[in-house]
Amino acid sequence: MNTPGASKPGVSCMPVPRFGVLGSGKGSNFRALAEAFKEDSRESEVAIVLSDVEEAGILDLAGEFGIPHRFVAPGHFRTRMSPEAEEAMVRLLQEARVDFVVLAGFMRVIKEPLLKAFPGRILNIHPSLLPAFRGLEAWRQAVEAGVTEAGCTVHLVDAGVDTGRILGQSRVPVRTDDTADSLHARIQVAEHELYPRMVREFARGISIGPRDF
Repeated sequence: MNTPGASKPGVSCMPVPRFGVLGSGKGSNFRALAEAFKEDSRESEVAIVLSDVEEAGILDLAGEFGIPHRFVAPGHFRTRMSPEAEEAMVRLLQEARVDFVVLAGFMRVIKEPLLKAFPGRILNIHPSLLPAFRGLEAWRQAVEAGVTEAGCTVHLVDAGVDTGRILGQSRVPVRTDDTADSLHARIQVAEHELYPRMVREFARGISIGPRDF
């Protein structure tokens, strides 16, 4: 039986980076990540999935992949977790021994408990070529602005909204007949390629300590 975080026989004995996923929705980007790292778990592995939505599809997907998953009640704020709820997330992530955190459709602003626990180690993907079109429905913003090019960006999360250091981008042309929905669909295809690639590169570049399990 394979022990979580352990290396395979004949492969480097260095511990494998582990990451937690936070999501609020159906989990299409999570599926892309789970499938990518299931194919080669020596690169990194998903340790836990947490959601602020009890019926979120991402939790069902995590179950399908055999990944531990939990709902964390968000508290009474609309756009962020309560401090107590975010601290609960931090505890669950630390108990799962994660080295970094990946947001996959997590619809709340990250605050100090998570930022302090994982400084420079929280990744997000945004459906625009940042710094353009921050915030919600960036694909719709792109169509309404009449730009000829959109895309997606993987960036580190900081205290701002979509303001962290950019790690990588993928460009998607905007067609003359595009609607917000058609552009969004093509951006999602680009996201599902870009995100696993950038998470893999990030995992290769971080230092992790020895495991005691």
